[in-house]
Amino acid sequence: MAKTNVPELFGSLVFDERVMRSRLSDDVYASLKKTIDENVRLDEKVADAVAEEMKSWAIENGATHYTHWFQPLTGVTAEKHDSFISPSPDGGVLMEFSGKELIKGEPDASSFPSGGLRATFEARGYTAWDPTSFAFIKDHTLCIPTAFCSYSGEALDKKTPLLRSMQAINRQAKRVLKLFGNDDVKYVRTSVGPEQEYFLVDREVWNKRPDLKYTGRTLFGAMPPKGQEMDDHYFGVIKPRVSEFMEDLNNELWKLGILAKTEHNEVAPAQHELAPIYSTTNVATDSNQLTMEIMKKVAARHGMECLLHEKPFAGVNGSGKHNNWSIGTDTGVNLLSPGKTPYENAQFLLFLCAVIQAVDDYQDLLRLSVATAGNDHRLGANEAPPAIISIFLGDELTGVLNAIKNDTPYAGAEKVVMKLGVHSLPSFSRDTTDRNRTSPFAFTGNKFEFRSLGSSNSIACCNIMLNTAVAESLRQYADELEKSENFEDDLHKLIKRVITDHQRILFDGNGYGDEWVKEATEVRGLSNLKTTADAMPHLLDEKNKEMLLAHKVFTEAELKSRCEIMLENYVKTVNIEGLTMVDMVRKNYLPAIERYLYRLAETTKLMREVSSNVKCNYEVSTMERLSEITDSVLVSVVKLEEVLAELKDKEDIFESSAYVRDELLPAMEDLRKFVDEAEMLTSQKDWPFPSYGQLLFSVN
Repeated sequence: MAKTNVPELFGSLVFDERVMRSRLSDDVYASLKKTIDENVRLDEKVADAVAEEMKSWAIENGATHYTHWFQPLTGVTAEKHDSFISPSPDGGVLMEFSGKELIKGEPDASSFPSGGLRATFEARGYTAWDPTSFAFIKDHTLCIPTAFCSYSGEALDKKTPLLRSMQAINRQAKRVLKLFGNDDVKYVRTSVGPEQEYFLVDREVWNKRPDLKYTGRTLFGAMPPKGQEMDDHYFGVIKPRVSEFMEDLNNELWKLGILAKTEHNEVAPAQHELAPIYSTTNVATDSNQLTMEIMKKVAARHGMECLLHEKPFAGVNGSGKHNNWSIGTDTGVNLLSPGKTPYENAQFLLFLCAVIQAVDDYQDLLRLSVATAGNDHRLGANEAPPAIISIFLGDELTGVLNAIKNDTPYAGAEKVVMKLGVHSLPSFSRDTTDRNRTSPFAFTGNKFEFRSLGSSNSIACCNIMLNTAVAESLRQYADELEKSENFEDDLHKLIKRVITDHQRILFDGNGYGDEWVKEATEVRGLSNLKTTADAMPHLLDEKNKEMLLAHKVFTEAELKSRCEIMLENYVKTVNIEGLTMVDMVRKNYLPAIERYLYRLAETTKLMREVSSNVKCNYEVSTMERLSEITDSVLVSVVKLEEVLAELKDKEDIFESSAYVRDELLPAMEDLRKFVDEAEMLTSQKDWPFPSYGQLLFSVN
């Protein structure tokens, strides 16, 4: 295999700043750059010039079509392709692409989720170019990242509210920075580095599991003799087939300018992780959506299937997505970097307080931003953070905040030199704080790691809520401090008050322990929203609506529609899982158990014909238990069918989601329990689908 020239390959299919600088005139480039950096409205003449060069560049790189690439509320991306061709008078074609076509598209909006924002017969929708996210070429098509809205202007996508939330935090952060004399800051942006976990299984084995194909997770399956108990997969040697996939994946991502950086085996067998370098939040969101899409394509090329469901296998770790979030200025200052003396860094402490207050005040919004049917299986399962939102700061920052709260001197964290007892190994200073993998929201040096996201989630949702909640904290601080006559004294009082008032959200202990759940809910008064049905209705709580509307991130109609859409997705997802279980049990599992019972009965009969003294203990005991299980499976599948039928008759989405939580999911779990026991008693030859062992260890 030829050696990859990464600098030459990177961004080769992206219309990025390097391409724009070389192809656009100085005036056009300067105007476009101002739009990108300072959110200035785009000049239409500039759009025409950009479109012409973008088209020429795309055609030179093999593109024949263009599409407005957007992120509707389905959770995946959408695209409608148009070719560059236009008819010429002589019967041939011209390759054309105008500024108007670049700026605006018109996809049919009637078939996308709208949550009642529009009637089905009202089809018109618009896509609008997002110039802050670079266009790219995928599958011979020029993809133009866009926002998506209805004919009446409501956002029907995830990007529009994300961009609005970035505007909100930019506006309020600049107000605060001016109080510290930072008048030269033109813009403040949040940046994200989302770590992506996933499973790889052999495609031929995957193809034999209807539950994986229809729902993304195994609805049945007994644990194999070996799972993740030995901890031998985590950071282990990467298998050749997986290594080839990772190399191919990196090349595809690098062509698209995606900063794929770190790759390794994760805890569970067949589980892996990819981590990128940070980029601006809306760009990181686009890149992560592309990453998930390309993972699946590349896996298929290598005869594998990439599973992005949060919990594809019961009994082993599920997959999350760690949202590493930070905030910085165009002048290169990371506002969450403590510096060498965080106790004396008042600006850092104020921004730290803004995050602490935001997470405490809007813990329900952060929880619901990661709520899905898949992620409900993972949160709190001793492998992921609990559904309770809390913040881990570490020893040093906790010491700093306690000193401020108590008006006591802070001695500073002692630097400990690590000595490993081998002279040839270098010594190094230990970090002033450990990491806490059980915390849903942990400070990790100069950023916060929001660990609660599910692996298939769009990162847009949690960053919308995080950006806006922090913007609200900063707004309150700016309103107060702009009136101050003694800035330093009032700043100190403000920081002390925030630390004192929001102490309950800070927790550095074991988030997996039952004692934490009791302390969090009964002593501290934190919310424990265990499921999507519990969490999502809080989107419409008055305090949440008031804050999101005030920063113009959502309209009230958009909030109501999103609440309805997310609950509908929850209900539909679990409903499909329930229907799939019924289908598999009726058509495959019950007949398979019956076939094995018949074989056992025939064997017993033949053995007793040979000798009346033969006891056939194995055959008889197995038949007795399998017969009991078969009866239980039948009772459970009938019960599940009844629950599914009743769900179908419910019209209110809040009632439906509660019914799924309280009735449908328990009925599904009850059925699974009996089928999984039957698997342990039935011969592999008679079992209709590949086992967990065959799936988890299918890639050699």
